[in-house]
Amino acid sequence: VQLVESGGGLVQAGGSLRLSCAASGLTVTSASMAWFRQGPGKEREFVAALWRTGVNTYYADSVKGRFTISRDNAKNTVSLQMNSLMPGDTAVYYCAAGRTTIFSTMRQTAGYHYWGQGTEVTVSS
Repeated sequence: VQLVESGGGLVQAGGSLRLSCAASGLTVTSASMAWFRQGPGKEREFVAALWRTGVNTYYADSVKGRFTISRDNAKNTVSLQMNSLMPGDTAVYYCAAGRTTIFSTMRQTAGYHYWGQGTEVTVSS
C-alpha cells in the first residue's frame, strides 16, 4: 500500500489550499481515510476522517467549519480542502488509511495502518 500526498505549500493567512492523497494497493472505498498533521515541536494530531462508508466525516474542533475531507472513488484519492488558513495550521500533513479502523480509535494514529510521507503546509501571517 502506498499513499502519496501533494498540494502543500506556502500561503498567506486567510488563504486556501487543497491537499490530495493518491492511494495505490488499497481502494479508498474499502478503508477509513484520515488526515493528521504535525506542527513544529508538536505531536502528530488528528485533523479529519472519512469513514469507509464515504458518508460520515469527522473533524478536529480546531478545523471544523474550515476544512473539508472528501474522496474521489474514480481517481482513488482523498482530498482535504483547507480554507481560512491560520498560522496555527502550519504543519506537515499526513494522509492515513485503515482497513479495520474502529470508531474509538478513529482520532488516534494507532487507528491507521498506512501512512504517506507527508506534505508541508506553511501559513504566513
